[in-house]
Amino acid sequence: MFKSRKGFLMLALAVLAVFVCMEPAWADRLQDAINSAPKGAEPGMINPDSPTGFLGIPGGPNINLVLGFAWAVWVGWIFSTVGAFGGIMAGVGHITIYGFGNFASSFKKTAPVLNKLVTDSIRVSNQWLVGTSAGISSYNYYKMGRLVLPLGLCLACGSIAGSYLVPWLTAGKISLKSYIGYFGLFVLFLGCYLLYETSPKGQASKKKAKEAAKAFESSVKGETKVDTAAMGVQVKNFSVTNCTFTFYGVEFSFNPVIPVCGGFVIAALASFLGVGGGFLLVPFLTSVAGLPMYLVAGTSALAVLVGMTTSIFTYMVVKDTPIFWPLIGAELLGILVGSVIGPRTSKYIPDVWLKRIFIVLAFYVGIRYSTKGFFGLSILPPF
Repeated sequence: MFKSRKGFLMLALAVLAVFVCMEPAWADRLQDAINSAPKGAEPGMINPDSPTGFLGIPGGPNINLVLGFAWAVWVGWIFSTVGAFGGIMAGVGHITIYGFGNFASSFKKTAPVLNKLVTDSIRVSNQWLVGTSAGISSYNYYKMGRLVLPLGLCLACGSIAGSYLVPWLTAGKISLKSYIGYFGLFVLFLGCYLLYETSPKGQASKKKAKEAAKAFESSVKGETKVDTAAMGVQVKNFSVTNCTFTFYGVEFSFNPVIPVCGGFVIAALASFLGVGGGFLLVPFLTSVAGLPMYLVAGTSALAVLVGMTTSIFTYMVVKDTPIFWPLIGAELLGILVGSVIGPRTSKYIPDVWLKRIFIVLAFYVGIRYSTKGFFGLSILPPF
């Protein structure tokens, strides 16, 4: 265990060193954007006499790091519990609660380069949070026997290309208004789809998932005495065209080619939106793979981890996108707390309620951000 932790620490320090070495390039790009903005005290202008805030920009929002930590605990918990909404909830914090969205929007006409740079920073900051949560959650769920490793790896393989391609094509080219609108529409669509899946007609095709969920819930309640480690995911066979595994005595199978293709599409959309992709992976895993929700969070987390690592590298190293390290540091501590709690509490929440949590959040986020992005107003709080 010691060697494993030491190796992990060395890897983390090596990755951090790469990003620290890139900081002069970020600073140059950011400073050029600040210098090109008009100077003054009006909205959309930079006042050099104002205190520095987000990204070290004069007049930028000043963030309470305690609030950042507390919100990140919620982000880590919700992602590690349902396998989704980590990046979306991180986006709610960065865009709305911390005020980065209105700050970026103020420069849309006066300093479009700065507008898009702040937007990219929001996107990659979201991904730092969900990527960290994904790493912690994957490890915890794997130990619990609730991660379908071959399926997660197939999704991850497809996600690498999508996570690299979209940041490379869109960094510095997406305005915040368009980003928010598309962000909301995708989430709203997924909420509607999951709502259908909870209906009697949608549940009719999920007999295996219901059977496995019921067996798992019985073991948690103590109604049946089982060896949870032995009854967790057990891979029976794996080939190019078929993988079979069991979970609590119920057999599942999938064609590995399908999640590879699905992983590419999902990672591309997630990277464009600046989120983890769990809100797309959850419907994919419940519908296409037919998994119970108890397997979805861990499997989704593994795929998200690979996609987020690739996307973060592309934004920060290839495209020199800056992030605000003081806030990210506080948030990562919160993510650690929430991501450790999530896997340990999710087993006490019924499968159907895990889906309902997903649906409620999807409708809230989808309606709020689609109306904000396309019509310039929010019909749900905060207004």
